[in-house]
Order: sequence, then C-alpha cells, then structure tokens
Amino acid sequence: MRGYIPPADDDERLFVRRLGDLVQVVRQRGTSRSTPFLSDRQQELARAALAGLGFEGYAFDGGYPDAERRILRLFGEYGAQEPLPAVCLFAQTLRADRALTHRDYLGALMSLGIRRECIGDILLSEDGAYLFVLDTVAPLVCDELSSVGRCSVCVRAGRAEELPGREERPAQTATVASLRLDAVLAAMLHISRGDAVQLVKSGMVEVNHVSTVSAHYEVFENDVFSIRGRGKYKLCGVGAKSRKGRTFVSYIEY
Repeated sequence: MRGYIPPADDDERLFVRRLGDLVQVVRQRGTSRSTPFLSDRQQELARAALAGLGFEGYAFDGGYPDAERRILRLFGEYGAQEPLPAVCLFAQTLRADRALTHRDYLGALMSLGIRRECIGDILLSEDGAYLFVLDTVAPLVCDELSSVGRCSVCVRAGRAEELPGREERPAQTATVASLRLDAVLAAMLHISRGDAVQLVKSGMVEVNHVSTVSAHYEVFENDVFSIRGRGKYKLCGVGAKSRKGRTFVSYIEY
C-alpha cells in the first residue's frame, strides 16, 4: 500500500498554505467557509493538512454521491451550515452531428472564461450532459453556453433524480513481468513497453494524481493511473506469480 505523498511542487505547497489560512479564519470567526471544486489530489492534500492542523469539522461534497471533483466545506463553531455553493445544470443537445465528449463540454465552459476550479463533474447522458458548477458562474453558463463542439445546446437547471448512473465496468486481468510503471501501463493499454516508456517520459502519466516521468516507478494495489488522451485506470489487485514468474494483476478502466 502506498503512503501519503506530500506536496510535490510550488502549486501544491501554495494550496496547503492557503488552506491553513482558511482554517485560521474559520477558527477565529466561528463561521463556515468553502473552497472551489478540488481535484482528487487536492482532496488528498487537504485531508492530510487538516489532520495536521487538528481540524475535524469538514466535509467534501460534489453535489451528488460518488462525485470525483468536490468542494471542501469547513464548518465553524457558531456559523450555520450554509447550502452547497454549487448547482447542477443540464446542457441538452438540440442538434448533434456526433457524440460529444467530456473534453468537448469542459472546453466549451472554459472558453467562456470560467476557471477549472469553478467546474465540478461533468456527467454525459444520451441527449446532453449534467454540469456541476459554482453558483457564482451558473448565470454565465445559462446565458452564454449555446454550443458545444459546434453542436447547439440549451441549458436548464438539472435535478438529482435525473442523473445517469455510473456504468460498472468489469475488472480485466493480465500478467506483467514486474510492478514497474511501464510494465503495468503496457498491460492496461495493450501497447508495447517501449511505447509505455515514451508516455511516461513525455509527462502524460499521473499516478494517484501526481505526475511521474520515471518508467521504473513501482506501483501498488489500488493505485490510480491517469493517462492523457487515453483515460483513467485503477489497479484493483496484485496476485500470485505464474509458473513463468510473471505477476497476475487485475484492473478496471473508468
């Protein structure tokens, strides 16, 4: 099992310092505060930072169960619990020449000048997508988002009961020569180890939301891999060795 990875760069260290400042405000004033949407990595850093500060009155909320990008809510001693500062919108496609992707919707939102931290999860459906955004940018999305990927869309309020369920994908199995990053990537992506090495060295791979450029990096069970342009995978299990000395592994693709 891999342990906690501390802040790896200046951006992450700045994030932790700002979170500490926010906790101080909550403690001094007794009022509740919220962050924008946080990535998986930022949530991991926040948990560790809050534990170090001895602050227990917090929760993560992305607007629906099992959300990936979530808002950190810090609860003050005297402040009332305020509503989540985010809303769910539905962008319905009016005429689409092709199936729109998560990248299409994210790009359309960011082209409006909306920062990534203001955007939560984007859930695709048959006729559009559910967009979780901060309430401060929701009016802009409703008024200005009229097309996504050259397809016309109409934005309205979304409802929790409408959200599409997550598709459960079966685990796949493979054998690897070792638990090095390049070997495991090659097995999951069905590519050669040489191609896997190039992906890693090109900075296109994150392990547990942290970029790595070492093909020799050792991976562990429950590690999550994000490969730019190729998707997201989780190493579910590491099993016994085969008679040829290869290790059995199981994984899922998100």
